[in-house]
Amino acid sequence: MQLGQAIDETGTLTRDGGAFWLRRDAGGRFRLDLRRTPVDEVEKRVRVIGIYAGDDAVDVDGVALI
Repeated sequence: MQLGQAIDETGTLTRDGGAFWLRRDAGGRFRLDLRRTPVDEVEKRVRVIGIYAGDDAVDVDGVALI
């Protein structure tokens, strides 16, 4: 995955301490850099759209339940 690449992934939103993660349907996980706290979506299936920021991190533009 390249820095700045567009991300459009589905999976389960999880929380570990103060960080949010996407457990990807495709395998692996991304740490999510969020503008808002998606409390209602934790432990649910979501779609995440954003930009790959390196080191398995995504700068998130949107999170939506699926």
